[in-house]
Amino acid sequence: MGAECCAPAGAGTAADDQEHEAGALRLWQVRELRFAAVAGVLLGAGWLSGLAGAETAELVLELAAVVAGASTFVPASVRNVVKHRHIGVGTLMTIAALGAVGLGQFFEAAMLGVLFSIAEGLEHYAVVRTRRSLRALLDLVPDTASVLRAGREVRVAPAALVLGDIMLLRPGGRAATDGIIRTGTTSLDVSAITGESIPVEAGPGDTVYAGAINGGGAIEAEVTALAKDSSLARIVHIVEEAQERKGSGQRLADRLAKPLVPGIIVLAALVAGLGVLFGDPLLWLERALVVLVAASPCALAIAVPLTIVAAIGAAGRTGALVKGGLAVEQLGAVHTVALDKTGTLTCNEPRVIATVPNAPTPEAELLRLAAAPESRSEHPLAAAIISAATDVPLATDVIAVVGHGLTGRIGTAQLRLGRPGFIEPGPLAADVERLQTEGATVVLVERDGTLLGAIAVRDELRPEAVQTVRELHRIGVRVTMLTGDNTRTAGALAAAAGIDDVRADLRPEDKAAHIAELKTTGPRGTVAMVGDGINDAPALATADIGIAMGAMGTDVAIETADAALMGEDLRHLPQLLRHSRRARTIMIQNIGMSLAIITALVPLAAFGVLGLATVVFIHELAEVVVIANAVRAARTTPLPGMDTLSSAPLTPNRANLPAADTANQDGGGCCAECATTNGSADISPGRPLPVIAITPRSAQH
Repeated sequence: MGAECCAPAGAGTAADDQEHEAGALRLWQVRELRFAAVAGVLLGAGWLSGLAGAETAELVLELAAVVAGASTFVPASVRNVVKHRHIGVGTLMTIAALGAVGLGQFFEAAMLGVLFSIAEGLEHYAVVRTRRSLRALLDLVPDTASVLRAGREVRVAPAALVLGDIMLLRPGGRAATDGIIRTGTTSLDVSAITGESIPVEAGPGDTVYAGAINGGGAIEAEVTALAKDSSLARIVHIVEEAQERKGSGQRLADRLAKPLVPGIIVLAALVAGLGVLFGDPLLWLERALVVLVAASPCALAIAVPLTIVAAIGAAGRTGALVKGGLAVEQLGAVHTVALDKTGTLTCNEPRVIATVPNAPTPEAELLRLAAAPESRSEHPLAAAIISAATDVPLATDVIAVVGHGLTGRIGTAQLRLGRPGFIEPGPLAADVERLQTEGATVVLVERDGTLLGAIAVRDELRPEAVQTVRELHRIGVRVTMLTGDNTRTAGALAAAAGIDDVRADLRPEDKAAHIAELKTTGPRGTVAMVGDGINDAPALATADIGIAMGAMGTDVAIETADAALMGEDLRHLPQLLRHSRRARTIMIQNIGMSLAIITALVPLAAFGVLGLATVVFIHELAEVVVIANAVRAARTTPLPGMDTLSSAPLTPNRANLPAADTANQDGGGCCAECATTNGSADISPGRPLPVIAITPRSAQH
């Protein structure tokens, strides 16, 4: 490791990683620590021999301690210089150790070997343990899987599963790979994957992910991915790749460390040369060796990479994928978060909340006629209108007018559906304005030029949206909402969530332009965009960092975003930002500490204030402190349960959005029960949207 300029992967690391792939690494199993222990015992025995007057035994034992301690880094350092022309921190330590032996300072040389080996061993241990904690996710996959073949149940290894196999999952069992449920209904615990504690109700047609625990009845699922290609394996692979990507802080540390090594050798040579010219050659040669150790940038070289490895691994265990060191640093500097409305702030389950027929059109007739052309549409609002209608007739000649609505025919009658402006609201103008102000998207229906009525559709806020926005504000993050919806509807939803900066009527390219504006006009820091990873691609790409929401099983979102929240709980967003801020702070602390130690030790070493043994001790102690500080980035605080979120049932014929402070009775997360308790008509930040009664216009007069 030392030969690699103290990077986290160095000599002996790969072999040890493979050796301990299947189990937890113990301190005594680390090669560097074992050799350091042997060298320490020999050094202690030599010291006792010296006290007893056995000088020969003392000399032999100290030399043996030098060999044992130096064997962990000297061979690799020499090999790197000879074969790869690479000069690293291990090279500096090798020169210092050999120089001390040449000067007869065997005790100091042995101390250098022992302490340097301990520091390198602890670094190796920290890296392996951190990476192992991430790979422990793969332990969620069972050793065997039950499959139905030729009408019989057989048990096979997960690697033996093939596409199309039918897995049998009993209550309490774990899924060996991804699949689609064919028979049975259950609740799935995916907390270890997404970080969300609320079980997910699942039935035929729903996806079950590798590692999910079956918490309900027995189910049969068709295998859709080989075990090596499962969503769980993909997550681990992506995070491990991300841990190797360097951010600006890591590149800064590299830029400082790499030229320091040859520069330190030149500095030590100058110290020794000047000593030969103007003083005692042996004294200044010793000081030159001390300078080599004092100026060694080992702690600087590991200051950032170990923090990155720890931070990304910890985020992965809580359901957030972070794609490299740069993403960690950017997340830690976020000052503004732009949230897409549909599917991010809302449940993406629009439903009809009110109808206003233009007398004498019956409500059922209004819904029936509107559903006819909508049945040919892929628009998210179409499903809401269709589900509210009965006895839907067949529509022909259906044409989508992009950004406005639909046209079509039922028999000889010409129909038009669309937003206000595409169709004039006429006598319903006041109702349309009221519904939009109350957070609904209004669809007007016209037949043969006659206005039949208005249908209000609303996508409910996620139960945790208010809490999430409040938490973002608490940590000093500015929140803005981007949506293609109209200004009144967007404003009502934003007010209910506690967001005061709203940009409405935006096309995808408009969202990207607004992100670019935020980057140039907002406060200093980075701008994050949170969206679904597909429809918001331009904005996600324009932001300093794009975060995909609900990306579990979505290859496009995982691959394209800088970070991805695997679950649907929006509270993971402030959790990720807090975690990244902490990691970024640790990086800055480590870099500052490393540079301060070098700055303080070099002049003290050059002028003989500190000897070799003292400098070695302080230098390696500083490295251990940096390692311990970096490992703190692996700590995360799991989200609390969903017991503060409301999921009270809807009152018949009324629509509601979540209030800021309600209590969840059944723990249902978004979007199991997006509707919540009734609220006041006061649309102030953090307050619920007003209740809307589904009332025909004729009944209002």
